[in-house]
This record gives sequence, structure tokens and C-alpha cells, in this order.
Amino acid sequence: MFTGLIETVGEVVELKSLSTGYRLRITTDLAAEITPGESVAVNGVCLTMILSEKGVIHADVGPETARVTTLGTLKRGSLVNLERPLRADGRLGGHFVMGHVDATGTVEEIRSEAEFYWVTIGFPSLLAPYMIHKGSVAVDGISLTIAGLGENRFDVMIIPYTWDHTNMRGMRAHDRVNIECDMIGKYIVRAAELGEIGPDRRGSTLAH
Repeated sequence: MFTGLIETVGEVVELKSLSTGYRLRITTDLAAEITPGESVAVNGVCLTMILSEKGVIHADVGPETARVTTLGTLKRGSLVNLERPLRADGRLGGHFVMGHVDATGTVEEIRSEAEFYWVTIGFPSLLAPYMIHKGSVAVDGISLTIAGLGENRFDVMIIPYTWDHTNMRGMRAHDRVNIECDMIGKYIVRAAELGEIGPDRRGSTLAH
């Protein structure tokens, strides 16, 4: 479980093809604090660290993860957002982020307004039921608030601190990004699909 509050930005040293996926190596100042077996969110994707040495962390990216996220397209020098899991005694400053990407989106436009930035991101139609105006969404692992919402795109406003301390500062139009919808919203939509909520099911329970 993560919060979407990025701890630091790492840099990809290598993305090496394996017979069953990729081996990802990232330089980061968190390396000395990370032990093998620990989970780290990399651009919003929960990965298990297999090695940490000399300022570099190593993780394997499976073929399914590479298919449904942007990790398989990373290149040497790519900036990636890093966050360690939420501690049980920690503060939840963003929102609940699982590290399980729902789909990838595309940066359609970046425009500045004073010291702030507006970013428009297009998303596949299958995510539409989970998007609400003023709701939460994780973009490359960053907890953001949906400030504007269309049929297949949303706007977020990025404050200067977030711009400077995440990979947002290197984003360009047409870049692909990982999107994870708010977990609470997904449970509500699922319950509605199963008919457990609604006018005709008031007061019903799962156990009888």
C-alpha cells in the first residue's frame, strides 16, 4: 500500500531484456535503505527489489507488467518516481494507492499558468466509471486531484513542488503514463455491478 506521495526521483541505468521480461536497474539515494524482498513503487508500479548495492536498486519486470504499464518502454536516463510502502504508523497524506496500474494514458497537453502547470491526460474508456471531478487518481504513482473531467480525458493542476520533485518536470506531450484509479471508487463500482447497492437493494446484506 502506497500514498502517492513520491519520496524521490530515480534514474534508469538499464532495462535489460530477459527471456521472461526485463531486469530494471535504477540509481537512487534510497538504495542504502532498501533491502532485497522489499516493495517499491516505480512510476506507480509495485515491484519487488531483488538487489540493492552501490546506489542502485534492481527489480524484475514480468511480461504482463510490461504489457499493461509503461515500464517496458523505459530507457537509460528515464526519470522514475519512487515510493516505499506506507508504514502502519505513518500518515496518509495522499490517497490509498495499491501500485496496481489499471491502464496507461497519454499526456495530451501541458500548459503553464503563473508558477503552476495544467496537464491534460487522455485515458481509455474502460476507466471512465472510476473518474469523478475532484476525485483522486494516481499518475505515474503521483497522487493527484482531477480538476477537470471530460469523456476520455482529465485535467490536473501541478503545484511547483510536485513539478520539481517528480518526473513531471520531464514529461512531454504524447508521453505515456501509468494510471491507477481510486481504490474506493473501484469497490463502489464493483458493488453496483453485483447489484448490492441501489434503490431496490436498500438494507440488504451479504449474509442472511
